[in-house]
Amino acid sequence: MKHRVAGRRLGRSSAHRWSLLRTQVSQLVEHERIETTIHKAKELRRIADKVITWGKEGTIAARRHAAGVLRRDDQVKKVFGELADRYKERDGGYTRVVRTQKRRDDAAQMAFIEYIDRAGELRTPRQAKGPAFLPTAAAQLSQHASSTSPSD
Repeated sequence: MKHRVAGRRLGRSSAHRWSLLRTQVSQLVEHERIETTIHKAKELRRIADKVITWGKEGTIAARRHAAGVLRRDDQVKKVFGELADRYKERDGGYTRVVRTQKRRDDAAQMAFIEYIDRAGELRTPRQAKGPAFLPTAAAQLSQHASSTSPSD
């Protein structure tokens, strides 16, 4: 069993894996949609969402964290400016992974990963579901009263 082991190895050493993910998140911030394998996209989603959360936080420490992940200063500015403003009302789930075709060479499942709520999306976002139906207090009292009424 793999207790307390998070993330995929992706067939690389830890330094190579981190370099790959840093490059991909930098490209995702720059282009807002990239195509990669499904497993890389799912790993990338974790880091990309974290970078947007740092951008929304807006502190110096958060900016330093983001600068440690992203490759260029203009990408850090985009995260703390444009992307932070776009997602200020959203509590998470900033990326979408959409499966595409299988790669011709090795039949690896490919996928697009993109930021949502932008022009040119692959799929329109689903409407947020409202809170589950909860009966009002009056209806609950009337049901309780009718079920516990004394019978003569």
